[in-house]
Amino acid sequence: METVLAAQGRQTCHPVAEASQVGSVRRAAADLCARLGFDETDAGEVAIVVSEAATNVLKHAGHGEILLRPLRCGDAHGIEILALDRGPGITSLADSMADGTSTAGSYGVGMGAMQRLACEFDIWSAPGKGTVVMMALWQRGAVRPERALHCGAVCLPMRGEEVAGDSWALAGDATSATAIVADGLGHGPLAAEASELACAVAMQGAHQGAAIILDDAHAALRATRGAAVAAVRFDMLRDELTFAGIGNISAHLFGGDDRRQLLSHNGIVGSNMRKVQEFAAPWDADSLLVLHSDGLTARWNLGDYPGLARCHPAVIAGVLYRDFTRGRDDVTVLALRDRQGWTP
Repeated sequence: METVLAAQGRQTCHPVAEASQVGSVRRAAADLCARLGFDETDAGEVAIVVSEAATNVLKHAGHGEILLRPLRCGDAHGIEILALDRGPGITSLADSMADGTSTAGSYGVGMGAMQRLACEFDIWSAPGKGTVVMMALWQRGAVRPERALHCGAVCLPMRGEEVAGDSWALAGDATSATAIVADGLGHGPLAAEASELACAVAMQGAHQGAAIILDDAHAALRATRGAAVAAVRFDMLRDELTFAGIGNISAHLFGGDDRRQLLSHNGIVGSNMRKVQEFAAPWDADSLLVLHSDGLTARWNLGDYPGLARCHPAVIAGVLYRDFTRGRDDVTVLALRDRQGWTP
């Protein structure tokens, strides 16, 4: 199984509230391109879409954020760009994507250019509810193995901290996957030590059941301050997932119009874990799973955002982070959708 560990590619958040910050986020993206080995052409395209996205945020909303996340799939590297704002939103997405349409006095080609340059692109917007744009750009010619899930994630430290005490990881192949979200107790490096160790241990045994993953994490985290942990094992051949959780990691499973919350037991992995229990649930091409730490409030409802549930999971994670972050804690939102449930 190929694995993705959040700790190996930390996400960064860049505020956009004035013109100089457009250049700042463009330079941050250029630095990330250099670290990932992008050639001049690929890096230039990243610079274009980041500049367009940040400029749009500034022009249409006045302020917002750009999140940058390194991507890896097989030997290929890429960059995910999430542009978030709480501006007036877009009345007609179809019109806004057409070249020559602008409400800000520009040439109106920016949105279309971003879509053409991105390997993956999705957008959600509604009048009065702001806009979230997701773009993923990969190295030209890179071969990416097929994965069973589309993944969207936001994992950021609380204000004033350098590193998040939360972490997440995902392992998968064409027919199965294992995901984990961990929230180390407290904040800062010691919390990160616990959450990142839980993810690393889970990925070493990613082929095992969710309950066994938590048992292994419990043994490994005894020398740390401990963590809340949730693990999910997906089996696409059986159309089923199994879930096990300890502590305050919320898990919400969507299928059609149904929403089901998956149960975690009380306790702390690495310190006080009395009972581990697996729960099975159906999983198919229409399913969506959202896991999040308690840095996000529980008062969200995808039904308040028409059409959002059908978007790429990175857009869903971005909207939830934008509107429901507590602001006084590390925050992680991990959204997962079957690969058949969304197409670029």
